[in-house]
Amino acid sequence: MNEQLEALRSALAENIRQRVAGPDAAAKAAAMRDATGPRWFADDSPIVRVHSDASMFIGGLRALLLQSLHPLAMAGVAIHSDYRNDPWGRLQRTADFLAATSFGSAEVAEQAVARVRSVHNRVKGIAPDGREYSANDPHLLRWVHVAEVDSFLAAHQRYGAHPLNQDERNQYVAETAVIARALGVPAPPMSEQALRDQIRQFRPELASTKEARDAAKYLVLQPPLSLPARAGYSLIAAAAVALLPRWARLPLRLPYLPIAEGLVAQPLGGVVTRTFRWAMEGEPEAGFAARTNAL
Repeated sequence: MNEQLEALRSALAENIRQRVAGPDAAAKAAAMRDATGPRWFADDSPIVRVHSDASMFIGGLRALLLQSLHPLAMAGVAIHSDYRNDPWGRLQRTADFLAATSFGSAEVAEQAVARVRSVHNRVKGIAPDGREYSANDPHLLRWVHVAEVDSFLAAHQRYGAHPLNQDERNQYVAETAVIARALGVPAPPMSEQALRDQIRQFRPELASTKEARDAAKYLVLQPPLSLPARAGYSLIAAAAVALLPRWARLPLRLPYLPIAEGLVAQPLGGVVTRTFRWAMEGEPEAGFAARTNAL
């Protein structure tokens, strides 16, 4: 029985690694682990704890749904991103960036930031509503940042192995600000309350657009997965939707079913998170996992 469980765990870990970090996951993990020099964050910092937890799978999907509500941010994704034809490539690039900046050496982190800023230089154009957009617009960068941090924190507090206390949550937000400033975000939030305040300030700019609704339908209902793989993904999607604030669901045409979510979606979200965490125990980092086996 133990051998069968170990075989199942290894197979699941390999599948997660291939999807999230790509075929060269082990090489990337080794390069990051062996890199010398100072790092932006200590091994026991809240950002390392949050970004190395399996709850990031749910938080990442919630972030994509929430970010899509800004018409200019979504225009950049819809026009310049190949997320429909290459969704796993986009996920792997995002995972690589999070791993590099959260766990890598300062040199590795700075190189990752430089690559992203270079890509952002090419992402500009005219949105369907006629407004100009640019991925390097500090205002849009701020929205992407706060939506992401809010999502990662919400998922960790609900599904993380070790939820953060208030001081740790404030520290986590302040630590993510280090990465945000490197990307060009002016005055990112430095506390949980400041994070909530900045999200509230963005709400008048958010809207239900065809691009956002199409993205939500694709991410939640029509993911590019085989039927067997959709079972696990559907649990992640349901948990991500359940974590969205009510005001974000209506424009995305996502239902608000508090009783069903409390009785079904949230408990099953806990199950899938614990399953992923169990699968990755003792495995090399896989994008969202920690940079050392000890974490």
